[in-house]
Amino acid sequence: MPRVVHFEIPADNPERAAAFYKKAFGWKIEKWPGPMDYWMVNTGADGEPGINGGLLKKGDVSTTTNTVGVESVDDAIAAVSKAGGKLIMPKTPIPTVGYFAYCQDTEGNLFGVMQFDANAK
Repeated sequence: MPRVVHFEIPADNPERAAAFYKKAFGWKIEKWPGPMDYWMVNTGADGEPGINGGLLKKGDVSTTTNTVGVESVDDAIAAVSKAGGKLIMPKTPIPTVGYFAYCQDTEGNLFGVMQFDANAK
């Protein structure tokens, strides 16, 4: 069964947001070395309950979103559409991570679907 595997927090000033979450919760936050401005958020030790996430500059995404891990982004997009949801941002490769798309549920909530694939380019 697909589960929530990641969260994203959009921020006007990601560095300021990172400082806040570090101070408030002790989270470890580091700029991702990939091809986009993105900060990886580690909320705790592996094996403990919870998930990690990321910070990004506000833009098209302006609300905190959850990402669901799926076997296939293409199949997930089809299932979302069949269930009455919508595709918001098409399948996009994230080099060395996998494939990602943003969708919207029937209530207007934004969420992501992520297919992990280290060979993504």
